[in-house]
Amino acid sequence: MEIFIPSYARTALNILRQGGFEGYIVGGCVRDSLLGKKPHDYDVCTDCPPEKMTELFKNFRTFATGLKHGTLTVIIEKNPVEITCYRSDGEYISHRKPAQVKFETSLEEDLKRRDFTVNALAYSPEEGLVDLFGGREDLKNGVLRCVGEAEKRFDEDALRILRGIRFSSCLGFRIEEKTSAAILKQRELLKSISAERIAEELKKLLCGKDVRRVLSDYRDVIAVAIPELIPCFGFKQNNPHHFLDVYGHICLSVENVRPDWVMRLTMLLHDIAKPDMHKVDDKGISHFKKHQFAGAEKAKEILRRLKIDNSSSGRIYDLIWEHDNRIPATRKSVRRFIAQHDFDFVMDYLEVRRADTYAQSDYKRQEKLAELDEIGRLAIDIKESQECIGLHDLAINGNDVTAMGYKGKDIGLALEFALNGVLEEKAANEKEELKIYIEKNLGQEKSRY
Repeated sequence: MEIFIPSYARTALNILRQGGFEGYIVGGCVRDSLLGKKPHDYDVCTDCPPEKMTELFKNFRTFATGLKHGTLTVIIEKNPVEITCYRSDGEYISHRKPAQVKFETSLEEDLKRRDFTVNALAYSPEEGLVDLFGGREDLKNGVLRCVGEAEKRFDEDALRILRGIRFSSCLGFRIEEKTSAAILKQRELLKSISAERIAEELKKLLCGKDVRRVLSDYRDVIAVAIPELIPCFGFKQNNPHHFLDVYGHICLSVENVRPDWVMRLTMLLHDIAKPDMHKVDDKGISHFKKHQFAGAEKAKEILRRLKIDNSSSGRIYDLIWEHDNRIPATRKSVRRFIAQHDFDFVMDYLEVRRADTYAQSDYKRQEKLAELDEIGRLAIDIKESQECIGLHDLAINGNDVTAMGYKGKDIGLALEFALNGVLEEKAANEKEELKIYIEKNLGQEKSRY
C-alpha cells in the first residue's frame, strides 16, 4: 500500500536517507492517512542521533528546544517537521515524563514505548507500512488498545488515560477490555497531571463524534478532573420536562450542540448545580429554581481551576447564567437582550436552549422550539434592520449632550438614559426627540435615587 506524503515531509525523509540513516513518518499522520483523513502534521522518526541531525539539516531553519530528548524541529517549505531519534524511556517521574531517555538504533524499540497500537505505526516509501503491534487491524475494527501492558502504559504517563478516552470519542473507537479496565482502575493518577494538560484533552474529547457514549461510560474518569459532576450521576429529575437523570441529560445536551469546545463545555457544566438547588413540591414534582445562577458560579471555579482563558470562561459563565432565562419572544425583549450581550451571544444562547430542549422529554417540546425560532427570527431582523442596540447607534452623542449643558459623568448618564428609552420604546431614535426625552425625564429619574 502507498500513503501520500507531502513534499516537505518527503524532503526530510530523503535527507535522512541520503545521510545514511533510516526515516519514517510515524504516529498520528500514519493513523489518519489509513483512516482516509488528512493529517494536521507529519512527525518523523529516525536512527539518526541528535547531534548528527543538526548537521544534516544545517541549511534549514531549525529549533533545538527538544534536542535533549532527541527531537529537532525543522522548517521545510514553511512547515514544521518534528524529527525524533528512536528512543526508549527510562523510569517515569510523577506518572508523566521519563527521568531519562536512551537513544536507540532500532525502530521496534521506539514503537513499543508508544501509547496505543493505532499510534505505533510507521511508514516509509521504500519499506511501506511497519506495523509491529496490530495497529492496522485495530484501525479496521475500530478498537483502541494499549501497546503492551495497559496498566504499565498508564502508570508511565497518566495523561494517556485521558488521551485514550479522547481518541475513543474523536475516532468513535471502542476501548479494548483490558485497556478500558486499566483506564478506570488508574483514573486517580490524573491528579498528577497539570490542569492545562487536562483541559486541552477535555476540549478535544468534548468535540468528538462519540462524546455522549464516552462521557457516560467513563464518567468516573471525567469526575477526577471535575468532581462537581459526581452529585449529578443518577440524580433523578421527577419532572414532566425530563426523562433522564441530571448527568444523562447533560451528556445528551453536549452531543446536541455543535462541536465547538466552548459550547460543549457550556453544556457539560450548565446543570451542574441542579442537585444543590433541588426542591420537591407537595405533588412530588422536582424543581431546580435558580440552578442556572448557582451553576454559573460553580462553573466559574471549575474553569479557573482548569486554567481556561478569561474570554472563554466569561462566555461560558454568561451562557450558563442565561440558559434558563425564558425571554419573551417580543421585539422589545429581544432587542434589549441583544443590547445586554451581543448578537453572536444571542445566537449561541439559542443554540444552548435548543440543545437543552432536545435533551428533555417531548413534553411541550414543539412549543419551546417554536418560541426559540421566533426569538431567532426577531434577532436576525433587528440586526439586519440595524436597529439601535448600543450607545454607538444613538442619534445623539456626547457633543450633543454637552451642548445641552451636561458635564462630567452626567454626559454618560444622559446617553445611557436615552439608550434605555429607545430600547424600552419610550422614545424614537431621533436627535431632537431624544433631547426632549432627556430634558423632560432625566431629572425626574435622578431625583428618585
